[in-house]
Amino acid sequence: MPTAQLIYCYDPMCSWCWGFQPSWTILQQELSPLIESGELSIRPLLGGLARESDEPMPLEMQEMLQSVWHRIESMLGTEFNHAYWTDCQPRRSTYPACRACLVARDSGLEPEITTAIEHAYYLQAKNPSDLDTLVDCADAVGMQADSFIASMEEIKASGRLEAEIRGARQMGLNSFPSFAVVAKDRIVHINLDYQNPQKMAAEIKKALTKIV
Repeated sequence: MPTAQLIYCYDPMCSWCWGFQPSWTILQQELSPLIESGELSIRPLLGGLARESDEPMPLEMQEMLQSVWHRIESMLGTEFNHAYWTDCQPRRSTYPACRACLVARDSGLEPEITTAIEHAYYLQAKNPSDLDTLVDCADAVGMQADSFIASMEEIKASGRLEAEIRGARQMGLNSFPSFAVVAKDRIVHINLDYQNPQKMAAEIKKALTKIV
């Protein structure tokens, strides 16, 4: 077993997580020697940005999130399809997308479905709060619709997502994305740097020398 874990707390419908994706890819590459040697493993945790809701998103919230998208575009060069706000009926509900990631995790496909959900949401102007969109994402990564839907219901009934969210909060992971190194019952939070993943890698390596 690896001696330490890098906790990556995220939500597949978090626009800042989408903006961080290029840096996350580089960060994993920077850490690959530690991962390959067994000194470090990556453990994703779902953040649960917004609870289940069938209610339309209030206009004030829509306007706020649109401004966030524009800010991320300006700051990081991240691509967004702003047609989402006119082509979809937005809801403040990310729990279904989070459950989809848990279903995919059980099949070893969590990174793949996360990418599919992000592309559907941010590039294709589809709504991952809707089950139909999530089924399409599951199909895109090779999962069968019937078994995917059944697993979504099982996870909802079990409260597994809510338990994972509580665990993240207990570790002080309250924003998305967020990172922490955990070993021997100790936890070191890692400063987030959207534009310098090498700096984050150095901080993670430093944390390992302190707690492993």
